[in-house]
Amino acid sequence: MTSNHSSVYPQSNSRFQIPEKILPFWSVIAAFGTYFCMYFYRKPYTAAAFEIQFGGVGFKTILVTSQVFGYMVAKFIGIRVISEMKPSQRPKGILAMIIGAEIALLFLALLPSPLNAICLFLNGLSLGMVFGLVLGYLEGRRQTEALAAGLCASFILADGMTKTVGGYVLKSGVSESSMPAVTGLLFLLPSCFFVWMLSKIPAPNLHDKIARNERGLMTRSDRAAFFRKYAAGLVPLVLCYLFVTIMRSIRADFAPELWKDLIGSTAAPAIFTQSEFFVTLFVMLASGLSIFIKNNRIAFLVSLGVSIAGSLIIVLSVFAWVHEILSGFGLMVALGLGLYLPYVAIHTTVFERFLALTRDKGNVGYLMYLADSFGYLGYVAVMLWKNYFGSAGNMADFYLHLCIYLGLASVVLLLMTIFAFRNIRPVVANVSSA
Repeated sequence: MTSNHSSVYPQSNSRFQIPEKILPFWSVIAAFGTYFCMYFYRKPYTAAAFEIQFGGVGFKTILVTSQVFGYMVAKFIGIRVISEMKPSQRPKGILAMIIGAEIALLFLALLPSPLNAICLFLNGLSLGMVFGLVLGYLEGRRQTEALAAGLCASFILADGMTKTVGGYVLKSGVSESSMPAVTGLLFLLPSCFFVWMLSKIPAPNLHDKIARNERGLMTRSDRAAFFRKYAAGLVPLVLCYLFVTIMRSIRADFAPELWKDLIGSTAAPAIFTQSEFFVTLFVMLASGLSIFIKNNRIAFLVSLGVSIAGSLIIVLSVFAWVHEILSGFGLMVALGLGLYLPYVAIHTTVFERFLALTRDKGNVGYLMYLADSFGYLGYVAVMLWKNYFGSAGNMADFYLHLCIYLGLASVVLLLMTIFAFRNIRPVVANVSSA
């Protein structure tokens, strides 16, 4: 059997070979470590308050909006770049992006406010394609869900850890503007080590290709044809992902403000890591177990069902908080669980099993960046609306109302996706033995 797909996977010519028995552990450690370290260039500034205002808008909100706008632009660029990038270019690309992000943080400390907000735009622009480059090493394998779950664990856990480490750096006497750059420097050498580990991961074997389909680089015409063919189900799925991204991003970027509103006092740095630990543990278990579902159609539908359950948890946790059934800590953990169930399911299983099910030419990088680009576009729109047209109430009130509306809308959109794809059946494998 042959295929004219150009493989998206790295073919290692190095004498260094990873024993097959430890390959899954090596892969998940490499992916987890790379993306975990990347977060210390992206999120440490969120640990600071930045309480000054410019034009009636809080400086922290300006910084968040600036970085997310850069991240969004990178996602739209990544639709093409990630789906077409040659494997040999990935390691250098990841390191160049991380170094570029650190340089932007250094200028954040050097330039005056609010001019230095442009530095976080450049920081977001540098980091927006790292996830797709890392994911390229993991997709199309029989263990992909478990490997990708480990990758996703990195950004759930790191989201809390960056605020914890950033908080301790602030307590050591470092200024708010210098803290992000100092935090990033602490993770430069570990970043290089984990990227080296990634570069040694071999291509999927023939059994992987039979089970999950051989993945190929996608041209512009390939991407357009794929989207036209499956638009009826992809559009509501991308909209759902947009809503989840908005809720998840506000919870991550304004965690100190949300905690203060919910518990009535400034949260200790360690609480950010403690809350995300419980979320990470449950979500990774739920996502990773899908590798035991061999039937791609069943796994695809189950992952959409898990996403619906997560969206319902979001809505129910807010009602439980209103009726004083949940504490502030319990609410933040429940919201994290509800948000990350669909968010991680889409990262690890939905797109992966969809490609394995249809056997169409494609790669997860294209689908993820299609969803991510519109997700962050939505987040930018919400931030701009909140800044200039929103009410003057506290962040928690705004966020919890948003969770109810977007959580319910997500359930409807996921049901539309299931209906659109209800007749898709598995296609016989057609891969090369190379």
